[in-house]
Amino acid sequence: MSSPLPAPIDFKLVFKVKRILDSDSNLSSLTTSGTSPTPTQLSMITTSLVRSNREYSRVKGETLEANVVGALEQICKEGVKEGKKKRRRSASADGEEEAMIKKLEEARSSKNGNMLNNSLAKKTQSVKNNNTTNSDSETKSTSSETKPTRKKRSTSPAPPPSSSSPGGLPLNLTPRPTTRYADLGGINPILQTVRELVEYPLTHPELYTHIGVEPPRGVLLHGPPGCGKTLLANAMAGSLGCNYIKISAPEIVSGMSGESEEKIRAVFQFASDNAPAILFIDEVDAIMSKRDGSARGMEKRIVAQLLTCMDGLNLEETGNKPVMVIGATNRPDSIDSALRRAGRFDREIGMGVPDEEGRKGILKSMTEGMRLDGDFDFDVIARKTPGYVGADIRSLTKEAAVVAINRIFKEDIKFTAESAPLTSTQLNPLSVQMSDFLSAVKTVQPSAKREGFATVPDVSWNDIGALSGIRNELQLSIVEPISHPEKFIQLGLSMPAGVMLFGPPGCGKTLLAKAIANESGANFISVKGPELLDKYVGESERAVRQVFERARASSPCIVFFDELDSLCPRRGSDGGGGGGVSERVVNQLLTELDGLDSRKSVFVVAATNRPELIDPAMLRPGRLDKLLYVPLPKPDDRASILKALSKGAAIASEVDVEELAKSKKADGYSGADLSALLREAGLSCLKENMSAGDEALSTSGGKLRIQNRHFVQAFKNVMPSVSKDDQREYDKIRDRISRARSRQATEGDGERSNSKSNK
Repeated sequence: MSSPLPAPIDFKLVFKVKRILDSDSNLSSLTTSGTSPTPTQLSMITTSLVRSNREYSRVKGETLEANVVGALEQICKEGVKEGKKKRRRSASADGEEEAMIKKLEEARSSKNGNMLNNSLAKKTQSVKNNNTTNSDSETKSTSSETKPTRKKRSTSPAPPPSSSSPGGLPLNLTPRPTTRYADLGGINPILQTVRELVEYPLTHPELYTHIGVEPPRGVLLHGPPGCGKTLLANAMAGSLGCNYIKISAPEIVSGMSGESEEKIRAVFQFASDNAPAILFIDEVDAIMSKRDGSARGMEKRIVAQLLTCMDGLNLEETGNKPVMVIGATNRPDSIDSALRRAGRFDREIGMGVPDEEGRKGILKSMTEGMRLDGDFDFDVIARKTPGYVGADIRSLTKEAAVVAINRIFKEDIKFTAESAPLTSTQLNPLSVQMSDFLSAVKTVQPSAKREGFATVPDVSWNDIGALSGIRNELQLSIVEPISHPEKFIQLGLSMPAGVMLFGPPGCGKTLLAKAIANESGANFISVKGPELLDKYVGESERAVRQVFERARASSPCIVFFDELDSLCPRRGSDGGGGGGVSERVVNQLLTELDGLDSRKSVFVVAATNRPELIDPAMLRPGRLDKLLYVPLPKPDDRASILKALSKGAAIASEVDVEELAKSKKADGYSGADLSALLREAGLSCLKENMSAGDEALSTSGGKLRIQNRHFVQAFKNVMPSVSKDDQREYDKIRDRISRARSRQATEGDGERSNSKSNK
């Protein structure tokens, strides 16, 4: 068995092998048993050596194994020597005790042995006490090693023992959560999926064994922060009543080489020992990141260890007792693809921003314990909280309670004066009212909005005074598919892909997109073209993907691309400059629009002033195939727009807004120009009153009003933003696009007729 050790590593190897044996309970028996290591044990030792010490990676495998065997022999010899020393020390202590007892007996027989008797008795007693103490401590430590403490729980039988990983990670069974499915709102769409993937494998694994297939081993929950991923995992464990192990992924990461992998092995082994069980890993992206070129060696080893551990969770390895791994993350695309395949994380459950019905369910669930006023309307609150996730609604209920308490103290002054607690008679009539929630909605900002997700705009059709023809087209292209998708399914029609609005600046293209989102009740994401461009390779494409991921999480959703010409120029028009960033962005956008990933009720609306600069592939049928020209408003349209803009303005009764809008002075004005005209008239009124002082304000009855003279002054300062030449150019672009579309339609009809005749 013995083989000489190479001199350069002789003095190091024994120490390092000894440390490996001490850190692993499966290998510690080799220090004293004297038996040869099994091939598996030998492989474990050599693998740990190579991982923790690069110098051994240059040694051949056979040579290293022989050296390890020699080191084990030396360690075993040292263990035997140490054991002999301990036995000799124990024997000498026993001999000393016997000698003292013999002297004590001799002293008893002597006449003058009282003092000696007392001293020897004290010494003997101290020796016995020391031996007893050592024996007790050894017994206690042994019993603590063989019988770990059990954590008592009142809600379920005593769980299996807890332990800790080599890195100090505490491994304990989490007490059964009190959360149940009934406590969650807005999860009905995914509840059946949860039952199929989690409940059935854990409660009836024999079904899968009988059929001859492996049950699902893992489920990945993903969605924006605060949408209820952790709460859903708690509800699964609480409803099923099985063992529940809950850890946070960052706790596993360690700075010592090999320690993170040991923790992972310990966690999965603990879960297998306590099967059937749910192993919930929160923030899994911290330990499951992609193993690309930028990943560190430790990250790659952690992912490899996770792959091995998840593959070992089959029923044969766990004794027909299933272990379900549930991961939660906000960034599913950062997780290594090997973990997202079948047999590991078999399925992924997306928990997006809840819709109106989902928010209503969550609100009802969270207000069950609150004292609400009788006329409380859940539908109104759900409609006024677009973009809110579960955490935001929880914050809303707390804020509404604070508003209610402040209102109660303001209404009843005597409560403020009293320092004593309120009696039940005083508390009974107090409750949270509908008005308190409406006030809280103005204060609480949805976290989805801070994370880049969308909310429904507050722009309605009443804020747009014209463009009735375009409104009807948008109604058919976007509002109807969102509001009544069953009609399209019944007729066998595919959902419209996207709409592009083009025309002069300031004509209301952005306002139209917001109004259509409000009308349909869809969420709204506004993207300025240049915002997505980045100087680093791949970052621009990633930004495009993120926009559509956020839109899918907020579906139904309208994505509005403003200034599309800056984001999607004609490919090849930059002469090869810029590293091809524009071309890659266009390709990524085309991929998203083609729906290679299901768009899930995501509609695209784009706006541009320069449609001729946009890549033609973006405008073909199936992408942005609906082109709508938004022209400068006509006199009647200008009157409607100015009326809508002046609803909240303090305009004198003698001012005829309609006549002003239809006048020759307003020819060529866009909607933005009319808004600037109204603002300039208001500023003119303010300047006049500031120069006149308080006397002018008192003569007008204390109220400022915009007069006709202020509009006359405003017309002098505000000029049309679109010149006559620009108008003619836009009309030419419109006619050119219209002719091109007609030609495409004619060619398509000709090709179809030719194919029929050939047949």
